[in-house]
Amino acid sequence: MTTTAPDTPAAVALEAPPVFRFGGSATDGDASMRNLLGGKGAGLAEMSNLGIPVPPGFTITTEVCNAYYALDRTYPDGLDDAVRSAVADTEDITGTRFGDPANPLLLSVRSGARVSMPGMMDTVLNLGLNDETAEGLARRSGSPRFAYDSYRRFVQMYGDVVLGLRPESDTAADPFEALLEAKKESRGVELDTELDADALRELVGEFKDAIRTGLGVEFPEDPWEQLWGAIGAVFSSWENPRAAVYREMYGYPAGWGTAVNVQAMVFGNLGEDCATGVVFTRDPATGERRLSGEYLLNAQGEDVVAGIRTPDGLSIGDGAAGTSLEEIMPDAHRELVEACERLEQHFGDMQDIEFTIQQHRLWVLQTRSGKRTGRAMVKIAADLVGEGVIDEREALLRQEPEKLDELLHPNFDPAADRRVVATGLGASPGAAVGRVVFSAGEAEEWAARGEQVVLVRVETSPEDVAGMQVAEGVLTARGGMTSHAAVVARGMGTCCVAGCGALQVDYDAGLFSVEAPDGETVTVRTGETISIDGTTGEVFLGAVALTEGGLPEEYERLMGWADSARRLNVRTNADTPEDTARARSFGAEGIGLCRTEHMFFGEDRILAVRQMILAADEAGRREALALILPMQRSDFEGILRAMAGYPVTIRLLDPPLHEFLPQGEAELADVAAALGVTLEETERRVEQLHEFNPMLGHRGVRLAITFPEIYEVQTRAIMEAACILAAEGVEVEPEIMIPLVGAESELERLRAQTAAVAEQVIEERGVRPPYLIGTMIELPRACVVADRIAHHADFFSFGTNDLTQTTFGLSRDDAGRFLPDYVSQGLLPRDPFVEVDADGVGGLVRMGVERGRSTKPSLKIGVCGEHGGDPASVEFFHSVGLNYVSCSPYRVPIARLAAAQAALRGEA
Repeated sequence: MTTTAPDTPAAVALEAPPVFRFGGSATDGDASMRNLLGGKGAGLAEMSNLGIPVPPGFTITTEVCNAYYALDRTYPDGLDDAVRSAVADTEDITGTRFGDPANPLLLSVRSGARVSMPGMMDTVLNLGLNDETAEGLARRSGSPRFAYDSYRRFVQMYGDVVLGLRPESDTAADPFEALLEAKKESRGVELDTELDADALRELVGEFKDAIRTGLGVEFPEDPWEQLWGAIGAVFSSWENPRAAVYREMYGYPAGWGTAVNVQAMVFGNLGEDCATGVVFTRDPATGERRLSGEYLLNAQGEDVVAGIRTPDGLSIGDGAAGTSLEEIMPDAHRELVEACERLEQHFGDMQDIEFTIQQHRLWVLQTRSGKRTGRAMVKIAADLVGEGVIDEREALLRQEPEKLDELLHPNFDPAADRRVVATGLGASPGAAVGRVVFSAGEAEEWAARGEQVVLVRVETSPEDVAGMQVAEGVLTARGGMTSHAAVVARGMGTCCVAGCGALQVDYDAGLFSVEAPDGETVTVRTGETISIDGTTGEVFLGAVALTEGGLPEEYERLMGWADSARRLNVRTNADTPEDTARARSFGAEGIGLCRTEHMFFGEDRILAVRQMILAADEAGRREALALILPMQRSDFEGILRAMAGYPVTIRLLDPPLHEFLPQGEAELADVAAALGVTLEETERRVEQLHEFNPMLGHRGVRLAITFPEIYEVQTRAIMEAACILAAEGVEVEPEIMIPLVGAESELERLRAQTAAVAEQVIEERGVRPPYLIGTMIELPRACVVADRIAHHADFFSFGTNDLTQTTFGLSRDDAGRFLPDYVSQGLLPRDPFVEVDADGVGGLVRMGVERGRSTKPSLKIGVCGEHGGDPASVEFFHSVGLNYVSCSPYRVPIARLAAAQAALRGEA
């Protein structure tokens, strides 16, 4: 019988005590110790210090978690004694004894990382029950039904979390739930709460038999063996697949670890005067200042979070009359409201609070900053500033820049035809259209081949997180606003409708059916399209047309503060007037990258481009370029007009020519006819242009060295457009960028050529718009010799996409096959194409900035790779002194906010 920590304790130097107590008169920690105690442990300690009613217990630190992994999943020396001492303190406070059949102390064992990771790690409740203590609990409580309900829950959770008896697939039945359903059917009842003590006692035995049969092990009766098993399982859940996916999704390092919180149980399932629930101090979907949450009578907390039963609202008006907590337990509801107000005021942020009511007495089990949608994030921060709780600086630093993307999500077109077939709870706002799938695996598989999907589940579990991540939306038959599906979807910014109780989901048949409001039974099968509204909770048959989303008033206020705080300018990467106008509406202050090659693929011009590429001599190329010139001039006129008053950086042709070449025989024949040559001659010319490694081949400035007429015509088109607009009084600032320069001599020649054409156009047109000539720094050599290149450049723009490729020596198009392994195995902290590699690529950027400005101290320098819209990369670019970042239009608000945060952190 195991009564101590399993395995031989090992010597690891811990900087802090392994265990911190909370509750009662002795509390060791506080809110400032989040990194060591995790968010949950730090919150419990702080609530204890505030006098909030918290069940006593203790926290095993994240430092112990990291030691546990460093020691190959064994415990460090001293943990056994520390845990035993803390359990003894909890016994003294509660007047119970761990493992005592007459008066048993029961414990909950929960995870708690420094950030909220809802449902990603494991929990065990009612620990300490066995055949003897269950009888003791029955006698002491006077309720055998309560005792055996707690016991069957414990065996089920322990069997799953610690011992590993789980469904064989994401559509297979849970073995414990199957036994529970069979028991209800045999007893002729519908609800768990209708099973009597005898039925629950039978279930305990059947659960243990299932463990024995399925796993070949016995359920442990020794409470200390149970405790160490649960502690190890919670530590181990830090590395389970769903937690790893969630960490990768949000960029949380594996080295943070999780704490383990061991706490005396209080019971929401002791009778009809007991309840359990979750409350947010503000609406986590909209940010509205009102309590938002739900509860269940005679239940435990996992019932609410797991969505097994659909809960009721907390306040009058939140649901059917007579069902709210305010009506059923008014005193407890009043205490809860007071606790919510006190905790939000103390922490200065919207709180996510778990509570239990035992025989009308309120206990607060957890408080933490609540997960919220992007819309709620912005509104709550702005409102808290208006209420004087926080200042503008704190409001900006609290934002998650990536979540601003949610505000730009589309909504359903109010004028579009639609047929409502069901209505659930609008659990995470937005609009989603997609083909129905019924498992996370299907969602991943379909999304990987480009399908938009809506994941439909009876209820989601943490194992579904990877499928939820790739789905357009999530629809569940069970669960409420605080269920797993709702909380995780809101955190991801994914549209979600939960608790749609009319859905009858049949995983085996791959369908769901529902009785529509008109009385017709509608069946939807795998692959058929539905639309869901995460605000109203409505489910529509088929695809409903979408429209662009709108930005709330609080967004403009917040972004005004951000613009006042930031030093970096924010431009956009845009190739059309439409993209330019959209980016400008999002706050772009110019174009950092206009890719001229994207304009070449239009149906009205690709043939002329191919003629130019395949022409046999310069005269043939110039003939084709003469056709392209007016098209390019029109393109640039539209873009410069749309960004009037701001600089527009136009990159001259960069890709290798083969990207524009015809592929099929019909296309080859069209080009041959246009050139007046045979099909065979055209095929031969195409073959001549083939390259083994086009990324490092005949592209960028190298094209202009070989075929200078290409850049000449593009420069003429830019300057003619600028002169036309300048003559109209439109303020234009074209910046002509020469790509892929690696040698001073390349830019020296091309600058002279470009300037000559520009001056010729100015002389012809009789108007002089301002213009700059610069280069894209995207090769390591360019960074090394940036001091020499700067002699011929008015500006630098770092092309970090290609700079990352050439620094790492890998292809972005192929790296997706192995980079995820590098990240998952800890060889790289993040995908370097997503977040700039600060040490390597970033080191070259820093070198390029320093050397370029050693020649020209006022040299304008920006970045135009997609890193310009990544918050962590923006902070790096701020630190090395860039003038601006440039990113895709929809990431402009993200970059503006990230730039403000970088400036504010730099002041600290």
